[in-house]
Amino acid sequence: AGMAVRVSVLPSPRCLFDEPVQIRVSGLQPQQAVTLRASLVDESGELFQAHALYRAGSSGELDLGRSPALGGSYLGVEPMGLFWALQSKTPHKRLAKRNVLTPFCVDLEVYEGHGDMSRLLGQCTNERWFLGEGVKRISVREGRLRATLFLPPGPGPFPGLIDLYGSGGGLIEYRASLLASRGFATLALAYMSFEDIPAMPEILELSYFEEAVNFLRKQQQVKHTGIGVLGLSKGGDLALSMATFLPGIKAAVSISGSSFNSFIPLKGDGFTLPVHPYDLGRMKIGDESGLVYFSDVLDDHTDPATWDCRIPVEKSLAKFLFLSGLDDMNWKSDLYCQDAVQRLRQHGREAEFYSYPGAGHLLEPPYLPLCKVSIHRVLGMLVHWGGQWREHAKAQEDAWRRIQAFFWQHL
Repeated sequence: AGMAVRVSVLPSPRCLFDEPVQIRVSGLQPQQAVTLRASLVDESGELFQAHALYRAGSSGELDLGRSPALGGSYLGVEPMGLFWALQSKTPHKRLAKRNVLTPFCVDLEVYEGHGDMSRLLGQCTNERWFLGEGVKRISVREGRLRATLFLPPGPGPFPGLIDLYGSGGGLIEYRASLLASRGFATLALAYMSFEDIPAMPEILELSYFEEAVNFLRKQQQVKHTGIGVLGLSKGGDLALSMATFLPGIKAAVSISGSSFNSFIPLKGDGFTLPVHPYDLGRMKIGDESGLVYFSDVLDDHTDPATWDCRIPVEKSLAKFLFLSGLDDMNWKSDLYCQDAVQRLRQHGREAEFYSYPGAGHLLEPPYLPLCKVSIHRVLGMLVHWGGQWREHAKAQEDAWRRIQAFFWQHL
């Protein structure tokens, strides 16, 4: 009979979603062949799974931080591979957390042999939370604001951040809740396709974003030394616009964003930033797949005829961090970031820039699996975001460290 097989998640089976864990299996036979499987059911009932083939060591122990996967969803030593390789049974689903007050539970199972997974040897569950102990979640409906404020425990004062997602719209909270769990007072802000905000607004008003900044600044738990702003995709160019046109923004991070105003005119005080010219006729649609490729729809950003849509970042006093994936299939984010960085550096301004080989458009908090293709929530089309599994996972870990370090340094 031997020892019972035990699967353990260390240091604790409960952790924050962005925390790496150690997975160990004990009580196996020396050199025993086993299959490990991770399963997660998201809030819509969608099943995500990953599996990998392993062989126990001479003492009947298995440590995913040391033993290589011999096959399955990934190969080699990948301590967190079972998490970042999770894939939905239905194609084209994106794993995202809707309710940050509950965790994602990942079931880890060990099966006998390399193959049929008919004999379960042991199992355990890893609870992965998006809200740290004592973090407050406050729904904000003040004036026009549609937002959620997350406050770390204690009196603070904490550095304040505004968190913006992309053109899919909605009020996305999971990145903001994780940042608050790491010590930032963070306001997740909706600006399209949410409640009374239209899916495709005809115009975005800078004054709306200014309201968000003022709301955050007046919170007593928020440091008065300046606000940071973080945006993904369309949120990236909005982050640059806020840092350029609004007082009090000290640091901005653009993930897979642009150096110009995209898709919706931005109305400021006495000026309107027009939309970068584009032609949807240049959209490519994959033959069998029906996949949509957006990266060619824009006019050439180096053509001076497009320059009235540029965000004049060089006039900003803020510090900037740009992040992009070199395998972004949706947007030429690397080129557009380079454009902004060049302009900043020509004007003697500071800009950090990291581009990641093999990473796609949707650079998310770490251990959220790559979403290569999904339906765009506003356009209703299948969009190819790009990315290679392992490279994208490594990029997300690195980017997350850099984002936090950057905000701690400048706020």
